[in-house]
Amino acid sequence: MPLWETVTDLRSDEDVLRRRRYGVIEICDTRLARIHLRPFPKLISLAGAVWLGRVNHKRLAGDRCWLYYNQPLWHSNFLSVMYIVSARDCQFATLKAAMTVLEEVARIKGSDAALCDVTGGPISDRLLAREGWQQHCLDSFGRHYIKRFYGDYPSPEAAWSLC
Repeated sequence: MPLWETVTDLRSDEDVLRRRRYGVIEICDTRLARIHLRPFPKLISLAGAVWLGRVNHKRLAGDRCWLYYNQPLWHSNFLSVMYIVSARDCQFATLKAAMTVLEEVARIKGSDAALCDVTGGPISDRLLAREGWQQHCLDSFGRHYIKRFYGDYPSPEAAWSLC
């Protein structure tokens, strides 16, 4: 098995996606450009997310975003959204496409839920609720959210149409 792999078709590469735990979903102009599969998880601190987010958002041009996800070894039935990088011209539809592809990866892997810790100021609780995310771990520091699937996934055709 190669350390690095790239997926461009969600239907034909389901076995590869099912097998690999760590990836970066790259969306360009509301379309799936590729999923970079990594040999190790993405790790980032709160300070790194805030600082890198601002720097990358200003530096990168175009309607693009990158969503880093991990499937933790100790919680294999969950996907964790580690980090989302958006270019300065990124549209909401492009971010929504990244989340649609993440949901398809969750379906392929049979994940029970996706989890994230929201640090970006413009991301409102109302927007997250509208997209199916619920507050989670209310007694801990941060804005933790979960999107539960438990076998009830969105239709794969929505993600396939992005390829």
